[in-house]
Amino acid sequence: MSRASLYFHTLRYLRPVQFTSRVRMRLYRPAADLRPAPALRRMVATFYAPIAGKQSLIGPSTFRLLNEQREVVTAADWHPADADKLWTYNLHYFDDLNAEQAASRTAWHVQWLERWVEQVVPGRGDAWEPYPVSRRIVNWIKWALRGNAPPRPVLDSLAAQARWLMPRLEYHLLGNHLFANAKALVFAGLYFSGDEARSWWARGGDVLAREFEQQMLADGGHFELSPMYHASMLEDVLDLINLYRTFGMPLPAGWADIAARMLRWLEVMSHPDGRISFFNDCAFDIAPEPAALESYANALAVPRLARQSRSLEWLRDSGYLRASAGPAYLLCDCGEVGPAYQPGHAHADTLSFELSVHGRRLFVNSGTSRYGVGPERQRQRGTAAHNTVVVDGENSSEVWAGFRVARRAHASVDAVTDQGELTVSAHHDGYRRLSGRNRHYRTWSLRPGDLAISDRITGDYQEALAYFHLHPQLRVSRTDTGEILITHLGNKMATMTFEGAGAIELAPGTWHPRFGEAQENVCVRVRFAGALITRVRWPVAA
Repeated sequence: MSRASLYFHTLRYLRPVQFTSRVRMRLYRPAADLRPAPALRRMVATFYAPIAGKQSLIGPSTFRLLNEQREVVTAADWHPADADKLWTYNLHYFDDLNAEQAASRTAWHVQWLERWVEQVVPGRGDAWEPYPVSRRIVNWIKWALRGNAPPRPVLDSLAAQARWLMPRLEYHLLGNHLFANAKALVFAGLYFSGDEARSWWARGGDVLAREFEQQMLADGGHFELSPMYHASMLEDVLDLINLYRTFGMPLPAGWADIAARMLRWLEVMSHPDGRISFFNDCAFDIAPEPAALESYANALAVPRLARQSRSLEWLRDSGYLRASAGPAYLLCDCGEVGPAYQPGHAHADTLSFELSVHGRRLFVNSGTSRYGVGPERQRQRGTAAHNTVVVDGENSSEVWAGFRVARRAHASVDAVTDQGELTVSAHHDGYRRLSGRNRHYRTWSLRPGDLAISDRITGDYQEALAYFHLHPQLRVSRTDTGEILITHLGNKMATMTFEGAGAIELAPGTWHPRFGEAQENVCVRVRFAGALITRVRWPVAA
C-alpha cells in the first residue's frame, strides 16, 4: 500500500499531455532521416562569444566530466556500461566546444566531432535521447557561429538531429527539458535556411512563447525553484537573444525584460561570495556563475533593473526571502517544492535556510553530488540534509525514486516585518500526513550580531530534530558554559545557544558543492519537544 500511495500521490499531479507523450515516446520508433543538410543562413552580425564553461576534454580522447575521468576511443566507449547516465549525457553534450581556451583544442574538437558522427549509431542510445540532442545541437551551432567550419558530415548530422528532435519534444517531462528542446529547434532553424529550417524555427518559437509564460515567474525566478537551474535557464535566454541578434531577427517581445528580472532574482539568491545558494538540486560548476551571466548580459546590452539595497527582499512568486543586517545575509525557503507537475529537482527542504556572516558561508544546505535512484541521492534530497526540522524520522515532502515527489509540503508566510528587527514567520503542512497531523512553524528574527530561530511543532509526535549544517571550513566545539563555538582558522566566528533543547549532538556530515564531490563537515543536531529557540550570535565587526 505504501508503494501504491507513492504512485498515486505522484501521478495525480501530472498533466494529461505527460501521460500521452510518454506512451508516444515508447511507441514511436522511426529511423533517423539522414538526408543532406540545408544551406546555411547568412549571418548579419558577429555572434558574441558565449559563456565559457570548464574544460572537460583534457586529451584527444580523454574526458573529465562530473569529477570522473574516462577514455573514449571505440564506439562502445560512447555509451560506457559502468557509467552513470548523467556522465554519459554530459559526454554527448559537447560542452567543451565552447569551454575555456577552446580555440587551443580546435584540432581535437574536429577529430571528436568526426569520430562521433562515425561511431555513434543515429537514433540509438543515450546520445540520441531528446535532451542530449538538444544540448548538442546548440553547442555545435555555437561553435560554428564562433568562426569554426564544421565538416560536411557534421553539418549533415546536425540537420538529422534537428529532424529527429522535431517529433520527440519532451512533453512527458515539460519544464527545463522542453525549453531546451525548443531552444535547439530555434538554433537549428536560424542556422540553416529554407523551408525545412523555417519549420524548425516556427515549432521551437511556438513552444518557447508558451514556456516563457509558464516557466518564468513574475518575480524573475524559474518555476523549478533551483538557483542552479535558474542560472542555466538564464544562459538559455541570453543565448537566444545572442542568436536573434546574429541573424538580424527582431527579438520577441518580453525576452529582454525576462532576462533582466532573472538577473535580479539570481542576485538576490546568491551569497556575498558571489555564488548560488543551495535550495533544491544545486551544485557549483554546472550552470554559469552569476558574474559570468551578468557580463554576458551586459555584452548583449540587456537592460538591467535598478539594484536594490533593501534589507529585506521577498520573492513572493518563488517563496524565497532574503534578509540582511550588517555582515549577516540570511536566505529562507518558504515556497513550494516546485511546479506541481514537475518537481523532479525538488528536495524536502521546506523552511530551510542558509546564512553567511562577514562574507563567509556559515550554515549550508547539503547540496547535490549525484542523480539517479540510489540511497545517496535519496539522502541528499531528504529533510535531514537541510537546515530545518525532521519529525518522527520522516521527510517533509515524500521525495523518492530520484526525481519524484508524492505528498509534498505546502508553505505559507504568516508575517514579515522590517522594523528594527527583521522577522519572517512561516509554517508548512508537510507532516499533516503523520498520525499527529503535525505542522511546523518557524520564525527567523535577524538583527545586527544575532539570529533567533524559533521552531514549534503542533500535534502529537515521538521526536523532533532540528538540523544545522556548518560549512566544511568551520570548526565546531562545546564550551564550558554549554555554548556551541564555531571558529574559522582558530578565530571565533559565531556561537549557538538553545532554549527548550533536549539532547544536542555534533554529528559528522558531508557537504556536496559539486557533482561527484563530498566534503566532510559538522551538523549540529538538536532534539526538542514542543518548541525550540536557537540563537546564533557573531561579532558585528570582522
